[in-house]
Amino acid sequence: MSRVNSKFGLCLHAASRKLSARTRQPYLWLGRLVACGLWLMACGQGTVKDTKFQQYYVQGQQLYIKNCSNCHQKNGSGLGLVYPPINNSDFMDQNVDAVFCIMKYGKEGEMIVNGKKFNKPMKGIASLTELEIAEIATYIYNTWDHQEGMIEIARVTTELNKCDN
Repeated sequence: MSRVNSKFGLCLHAASRKLSARTRQPYLWLGRLVACGLWLMACGQGTVKDTKFQQYYVQGQQLYIKNCSNCHQKNGSGLGLVYPPINNSDFMDQNVDAVFCIMKYGKEGEMIVNGKKFNKPMKGIASLTELEIAEIATYIYNTWDHQEGMIEIARVTTELNKCDN
C-alpha cells in the first residue's frame, strides 16, 4: 500500500513541480499529469484490482490486530519461543496455503520457524470467514518483507477444503 501511495506522490510531485520559464505553458503541465496517469496505469496502479487489494489489506490489518497481534505482536515479531514470528518466517514463506488452515483450525505439535522450535498449540479461529482469512493473509503476506500479492477468496476456499482438521 505504501508503494502505491509513494509512486502516486512521486508522480504528482513531478507533475506539479515548478516549471522553468521555458516550460510554463499550461498544456505541458497537463501533458505531464496525463503521462503520469498513464505511467500509473501501466504499472498496474489505479485499477479495480488495486482498489480491491487495498480494501483487503486495510480490513486484513484490522482483523490481524484484533485476532492475531496479541500473540504474534503488532510488528509480527512473535513472543520469544512461545509464539513464532510472522514478519520474518521461513515457515510462512514455505507454507502459504497451510497458513490458511492454521488460521481457521489451529495447529498442535512442534513447529520449526527460522530454525527455532515452537511447541505451544495455536488455537484456530473457527468463526473467521473465508473472506476474512483472505484479508488477513493479504495483509500479512504484503507487510514487512513479504510480497505475495492479493490472496483471493477462491484460493482460501480451495485450501480450506484440503485441511486436516
